[in-house]
Amino acid sequence: MTTAEVLLQDYDMEMGMTRRTLERVPEDKPDYKPHEKSMAMGKLTMHVATLPKFGTFILTTPSMDLTTAKWPEMTFSTREKLLADFDALAAEARAALAASSDADLAAPWKFSYGEHVLSNSPRSLAFRHMFFNHMIHHRAQLGVYLRLNDVPVPGLYGPSADEPFKP
Repeated sequence: MTTAEVLLQDYDMEMGMTRRTLERVPEDKPDYKPHEKSMAMGKLTMHVATLPKFGTFILTTPSMDLTTAKWPEMTFSTREKLLADFDALAAEARAALAASSDADLAAPWKFSYGEHVLSNSPRSLAFRHMFFNHMIHHRAQLGVYLRLNDVPVPGLYGPSADEPFKP
């Protein structure tokens, strides 16, 4: 099994769970923040939904400088648009991953902010750490926002209070 084939198993599972979470985001609370230092729910939702684009960058470019990188629009408008954008970006990232050879995934990928190097590691590590883990972290934050707004939280890795196991 190639590295890409192993990563695709995780990718498909995580994208499915991310979509299930995004499907529940209320359209009427884009400005909701649980704390003054927190990101607004609309912005957090868009961050989660557009993170697959970051996965594509990792897999298809030699490096990324945050001072010059172009990113998808981050304004939440509707759940329908959010899901369409997520689906398109997730499909693009999946195709890039499926096309990646072991040599591609072993190649270094530099991530920087101007002259400050944030990471310079093999693509497979950057993909898992900077994309997967990053997305899972923010998806979990979004789950807290859902809970605080009385929106049912999906059971992702097992049951949730809203989706218990049923015998």
